[in-house]
Amino acid sequence: MAEHVILFAGPMGAGKTSAIRALSEIEVVSTEAANSDRSVADKPTTTVALDYGEIGINEAEKVRLYGVPGQRRFDFMWTILAERAEGVLLLVNADADNPVETAIEYVKEFFALYERGGIVIGLTRADLVPRALIEEYANALADEMPDVMIPVLTVDARSQEEMMTLLMTLIANIELKQAVADSIGAGSGGRRTR
Repeated sequence: MAEHVILFAGPMGAGKTSAIRALSEIEVVSTEAANSDRSVADKPTTTVALDYGEIGINEAEKVRLYGVPGQRRFDFMWTILAERAEGVLLLVNADADNPVETAIEYVKEFFALYERGGIVIGLTRADLVPRALIEEYANALADEMPDVMIPVLTVDARSQEEMMTLLMTLIANIELKQAVADSIGAGSGGRRTR
């Protein structure tokens, strides 16, 4: 059985734990602790190490879902969990202060995973802002990183259907990138070139 390892990253309160709970077919392993930084996200608990769930995509593929803590003081977990990951579902709450800049910061932080597999951005709480932000995110990413293509979608992190769309978009990007790399490797006599 083929396995994908996918990270869920983003600031505290963006919906990472909710998204994994919406997708997982097993009971989610969660490392929640009391939130001592209520000024950043007004919620009672926050992830301090990881969230973990699993979902079968089909008979031959399983996805391991890892949620990383949103607070920078736990960013050592980002490094540990990113080692095996193929891609990142980056969740950003659209009604937060400076959400576009936050998304760009996280893309830069996890850029090695973009190069290895892919990143897809899910804008949560987009219904609470007066205008659609997808174009603003796309333009900001294009200005900051002109050669990078990252899909941006609005999602409800609690919706299994919407999160499945985001997940399958990321997996399709990962598989396409792998197929291109394999064909380039095959075309150069088995040697991979950059």
